[in-house]
Amino acid sequence: MKKTFSVFLLAIVAGIPLAAATKDTGKTVLKDVQPAGTTQKGHKHQQFDLSLSTPSGKDYTCRSKEGEKLKATEFPVGSNISYQIKGDKGKIKTESGKTLDCTIVRVADSAPAPPPK
Repeated sequence: MKKTFSVFLLAIVAGIPLAAATKDTGKTVLKDVQPAGTTQKGHKHQQFDLSLSTPSGKDYTCRSKEGEKLKATEFPVGSNISYQIKGDKGKIKTESGKTLDCTIVRVADSAPAPPPK
């Protein structure tokens, strides 16, 4: 009986971090777009870091996937975007419908961002 209860309790405690990964979604303004790393023979597509501040008071840096072609001109700084962030996975969508799946590489606390215009 004690062993069963211990296993049950351990399963609950181990599952808490999975439930703690909350999803942050909303609209904001794209703060910055910067190239990340360099292109080489085996890495032909440039990666980019996109920075955004959320109304919940978090600053995120989201890096485009390696090997994915991205045109920086499709993500203009200062444009309105929709975002979804869950754990270290992010998704950004522009008003023109361009989407980007990316990896969160930096998170910081900040003052809440003003709502998009």
